[in-house]
Amino acid sequence: MYTNRNFLLTLLSVCFLAACAGQPGLLGLDFATRHDRKEYVQARDLFNAGKYQEAITELSAYIYKTKNVKRREVRAYRLLGQSYEQLGDLSKALETYQEALEFHPDDVPLLLSAAALYKRTELTDRSLSLYEHALSLEPNNQNVLAGVGEIYLTTGYYAKARSYYEQLFKLNPQAPAVHRARYAQTFYQQKDYANAFINITMALSETPDNPDFWLLSAKANRGLGRFNDALADLDTALLLSPHRPDLEAYRALWLHQAKRYAESDWQARQILDKQPGNELALFVMAMNASGQGRHEQAKSLLEQIRQGEKDTFIRRFTDSLFSAPAISLTQPSAKPN
Repeated sequence: MYTNRNFLLTLLSVCFLAACAGQPGLLGLDFATRHDRKEYVQARDLFNAGKYQEAITELSAYIYKTKNVKRREVRAYRLLGQSYEQLGDLSKALETYQEALEFHPDDVPLLLSAAALYKRTELTDRSLSLYEHALSLEPNNQNVLAGVGEIYLTTGYYAKARSYYEQLFKLNPQAPAVHRARYAQTFYQQKDYANAFINITMALSETPDNPDFWLLSAKANRGLGRFNDALADLDTALLLSPHRPDLEAYRALWLHQAKRYAESDWQARQILDKQPGNELALFVMAMNASGQGRHEQAKSLLEQIRQGEKDTFIRRFTDSLFSAPAISLTQPSAKPN
């Protein structure tokens, strides 16, 4: 009996050890875990080296080699989704995040990755839902607060967006300048140009080489009636990003509005050199010609716009001028955003 008893104890011990091998921390026998960790590290190194397709192959094998879904690590899913994003395969990235959220619905970094991708693909309702769930889990997470604020800014809820940015700044007064710039944008959109200017100036003090920040500063200055300052800010933006079409378009329009027709024409020609037939540039030149009394030249430029094949706002506006009793050139209400 004693011998049999010892035999049973020995057999149970062997079974116990066999069952525990691969469980981290238990009896120190985490062989399988160490092997898994090595596979993940290899995939991560491939990702960091820019070998995204190879990383996808390794990560897919790593995730799906086990039928035990509880062992499908969230970090591997995140990296797999990011690999697809790097290759521009956004549908596969979304599919990866959706599957991962089935197993890890409360993982905040995963929620942030998925929410950012939903926003990138303009699925803002789904993005906001994920951000709000993340916020319920971690109400002081700065990345979550910034994400919710950006969604509300994008969808036009400017006061609501401000409230989330203000929570962010309360937690971290030195938050990245991009958040301060978006905060400034909420004021600008509601025509509070003074506060827009104050906050974009704060963003520029931290990141003076961002042309978009200078553009917003230019818009705020223009809203405050400081045209020369606005033009100087716009010129700084162009120095940082030469020949950017939207910046050139703003400059051509603003110079026309200031009746600096020769400078406006020069800027419009710069646009036409790169984009022959650009309707906005032709329209600005037509307005400049009309402003100087050269009406036949203005009509000729407008006719060039009417010859275009695309059904655009500027073309429809131009057609309306010719259908009116007399052509009277006025600037269309639409402006570059």
